[in-house]
Amino acid sequence: MPTRYRDDPEAAPRSRSRTLARAMRRQPTEAEKRLWWHLRKRIPLNGSSFRRQVPLGPYIVDFCCLKARLVIEVDGGQHTTDEALAYDAARTRTLEAQGYQVIRFPNSEVLTAIDDVMATIYARLAERCPELLT
Repeated sequence: MPTRYRDDPEAAPRSRSRTLARAMRRQPTEAEKRLWWHLRKRIPLNGSSFRRQVPLGPYIVDFCCLKARLVIEVDGGQHTTDEALAYDAARTRTLEAQGYQVIRFPNSEVLTAIDDVMATIYARLAERCPELLT
């Protein structure tokens, strides 16, 4: 059965990453639950969809539309330290080098301003892959 990694098996996520991603899908944060509901119900996608807790190389991203190569990260309070900010910046650079665009939202924004979050996501999808939107 063909996979998206059939041409480059080295790029396939390791077993540990897949296992961790599965565990993370079973225990989402409140902000992730809310955004996931809105991604599934409010953005009409033609021929593609968002996935959650997706292994991409050495990282697991919160949400990803593979066709548009758009990554959405929902960041909690642990992402505000200098060390975490440096890690997130390096992670974003790595993903962007692979052709992904990364959007980050704090938990508080997802929980209190979901319409603004969805408008931003919709606009980025329209820029990156307009044929997905119906």
